[in-house]
Amino acid sequence: MKCEIFSADQIRAFQKKIYGYFRLHGRDLPWRRTENPYHIVVSEMMLQQTQVERVMGKYTEFIRTFPHFYALAQASLKKVLAVWQGLGYNRRALLLKQLAEEVVRTFRGELPREYEKLKSLPGIGNATAGEILAFAFNIPTAFIETNIRRVFIHEFFREKEDVKDAEILPLVEATMDWENPREWYWALMDYGSMLKKEFENPNRRSAHYSRQSSFAGSDRRIRGLVIKKLLNETNLPVKALNESIGINLDHLERILRDLIDEGFIREENGFYKIA
Repeated sequence: MKCEIFSADQIRAFQKKIYGYFRLHGRDLPWRRTENPYHIVVSEMMLQQTQVERVMGKYTEFIRTFPHFYALAQASLKKVLAVWQGLGYNRRALLLKQLAEEVVRTFRGELPREYEKLKSLPGIGNATAGEILAFAFNIPTAFIETNIRRVFIHEFFREKEDVKDAEILPLVEATMDWENPREWYWALMDYGSMLKKEFENPNRRSAHYSRQSSFAGSDRRIRGLVIKKLLNETNLPVKALNESIGINLDHLERILRDLIDEGFIREENGFYKIA
């Protein structure tokens, strides 16, 4: 359907529907019990491309091990990656550590409240910057992430294919609860999470939708195996790594070069270790 900017009555009706669901079925998540900016940043980085259930246990362990930006900035990458194991996408752990280092170096350990300054930090894009502003500081900022996209496509674009985020964003802004964006976005995300379970995923009608590629045999899987092996045994030659992982040697050497370039590992005299 073609969507126009809403009337005040339409906005109230939409908000009532979303908040009504949230009051009955809203999730009690540990990162919703805090306004600590560091805790919010950790949770948002963990939740990128990872289901809530997998994040629950790791979030608590990570915060306990690295309780603030200074602790994370000063920690070794090896320790950070060791605690991160089980979440996947190890690059997020590296970016989170780099983010902590930048916050300490540039902002004296205080997370900035400005959108563009947040986006300047490693691993922070448009959506994550908006989430941090809303959840850490209760500052209203329009953004789109997967659950929010799902809600707006389901509610306002039911007959439309190839829905672009540029069509959704004005509606996100128009229906915002400007007084309490923190709780409003929680409610939207929980409603979107429900839609995925109860309906054929509306996000398949998004112009930005793409199926996740197979994990088996992927570079991502091999990278994870290399990191895991080097966390358990340091100073390994390529032969030992290859025997453990069991892939084409040229393929493994390419992966190792990439991991070196990205700052995950280093090589000294033919032996590899976590950087």
